[in-house]
Amino acid sequence: MTAAEAVPAPEALGETANERLKRTFSSWFWGSMIVATVAHFSVFAFWPELTMAHFSYTSEELETIVWLPPEIEIPPPPLQIARPATPVRVTADIDNIICFWYDNTAPGCPDRRYRPQTIPDVAAAPTFTPFTVAPSVLNVEEVQRAMVQAYPPQLRDAGIGGTARVYFFIDEEGIVQDYRVDQSSGHQAFDDAALAVADVFRFSAALNRDRPVPVWVSFPITFQVR
Repeated sequence: MTAAEAVPAPEALGETANERLKRTFSSWFWGSMIVATVAHFSVFAFWPELTMAHFSYTSEELETIVWLPPEIEIPPPPLQIARPATPVRVTADIDNIICFWYDNTAPGCPDRRYRPQTIPDVAAAPTFTPFTVAPSVLNVEEVQRAMVQAYPPQLRDAGIGGTARVYFFIDEEGIVQDYRVDQSSGHQAFDDAALAVADVFRFSAALNRDRPVPVWVSFPITFQVR
């Protein structure tokens, strides 16, 4: 019988995996320690050394400035207010007439009673009239047809156009009562044509809040060949 045959196998003796690990732990532990030690020494022996670069900086010296406020001259105390003089009653003759705004009955005083002011005639000349709603043109198509008919033929054939601004005086019912040239177009023919077309315009009445008012307005009338 050989020695291998004399020693029974661990399975034959009923040895578990845990018991085998405990039995071989010492050899595994020291083997691992030797391998780790050799690896560390190899790293330190063959690994390049780490160096730190030189790092420095310079700074300018700071100068501390202490600001002191300028000396202020304290003014002397104010003089004591003098005591007012004692009033003295005197008599005097007054020749002038004293008139008050609330009393104009004294003889010689001007008559300041209310006099109604004359209201200027708005229709006399173009002037500013306050309104909140501007008048608008009601017959646009009719005005366009009138412009085509009033276009000066010579200027139309030559392809010349122009714009003339016309003042319109519109009464409370939106009817044009007066019109005149505000800004000339530069051609008398266009100005005359604009006045001819102005008679065709029909407007809505201008409103000052909710009340119709007569106004002067200025509208451009442009003649252009399409």
